[in-house]
Amino acid sequence: MKYEKRGVSASKEEVHKAIRHLDKGLYPNAFCKILMDYIAGDEAYCNIMHSDTAGTKTSLAYLWYKETGDLSVWRGIAQDALVMYLDDMACVGALDQIVVSSTIGRNKTLIPGEVIEEIIGFFEDFRSMLSEYGIEIHLAGGETADVGDIVRTIDVGYTTFARMKRERVIVNHIKPGDVIVGLASYGQAIYEDKYNGGMGSNGLTSARHDVLDKKYASKYPESIDPNIDSSYQYTGSKELKDRVKFDGTEYTVGELLLSPTRTYMPVLKAIIDQCGTFINGMIHCTGGGQSKVLHFVDRVRVIKDNLLPIPPVFQLIEEESGLDRKEMYQVFNMGHRLEIYTDQPTAEQIIGISNSFGIEAQIVGHVEKAETASVEIRDDKSSYTLYA
Repeated sequence: MKYEKRGVSASKEEVHKAIRHLDKGLYPNAFCKILMDYIAGDEAYCNIMHSDTAGTKTSLAYLWYKETGDLSVWRGIAQDALVMYLDDMACVGALDQIVVSSTIGRNKTLIPGEVIEEIIGFFEDFRSMLSEYGIEIHLAGGETADVGDIVRTIDVGYTTFARMKRERVIVNHIKPGDVIVGLASYGQAIYEDKYNGGMGSNGLTSARHDVLDKKYASKYPESIDPNIDSSYQYTGSKELKDRVKFDGTEYTVGELLLSPTRTYMPVLKAIIDQCGTFINGMIHCTGGGQSKVLHFVDRVRVIKDNLLPIPPVFQLIEEESGLDRKEMYQVFNMGHRLEIYTDQPTAEQIIGISNSFGIEAQIVGHVEKAETASVEIRDDKSSYTLYA
């Protein structure tokens, strides 16, 4: 895959190999590792601790910041890092009283204090928005380290902790007969202040290098890995402030790629409160894109044959990169970053709840019995089979 030639992996095979012998917690098929309640020793409760970063999206934000001076882009990066693990935790039902700690590693010669202020200052606004929907998160503190010897620009991450009742944990029991509801990653939810391109925080290494012009390599050498073949770096034709048109609407390239990762927490709280007992699985389509579910199923074929329209940001990447559509599905969410496995009546209810939040949703597929776990995607071009 072209993605791997850039020094990254969508499937994270080496990581999964490294952790294959580790204890998988109380519920091995849950989307996040669930631990016994080490805090109080109460068998009715469990603990969840999770972490993630904004990945190489920070490098793209760095380009935008240097080109435009726009500090607000760093608030989006903070949201990217925060949402990536908060929404992971939401997929097991952890939706309240979450404690958060931040970790920032920066090259101080390139990343001034004003950037750190934006990243840290973002939290209170985001916390306040979630609080309006009955979701409380709390900042415990964090660490900001000046590590220019090992970080080229900046790395932004968070760690979270929650304690919840075991009876509320959602464990993936995806089975034949389930239908799949996909919730759009793009558009404008009622709790968002502008259009979201749907990029999320996965596949940014590919998006940045496939879309943007070669000039950024020479202008900002700190934004690239010098160990990677230069023929795979900044191979596109676009500049950050170029405007592109899809279906009659114009978008700025930089803003499409840098749209903050949408959190599904407000809509998920409503869905779980109303439909939780009928949910057989929830998958946050992050690393691995539309093949993510393969980590949580066995002896089933997941068929996705009614996907949401591919949003402009992924159309742009496809046009610029020439990537095979199969690789696109393995790297990017391609239009929905959350999928819920349930029965037909509950699916219709979930779609209604999602729409009430301004988030497009539809039944995107179903599950069949099979000897080997796979995902089969059918779209207007062809069909593609993905394996674990």
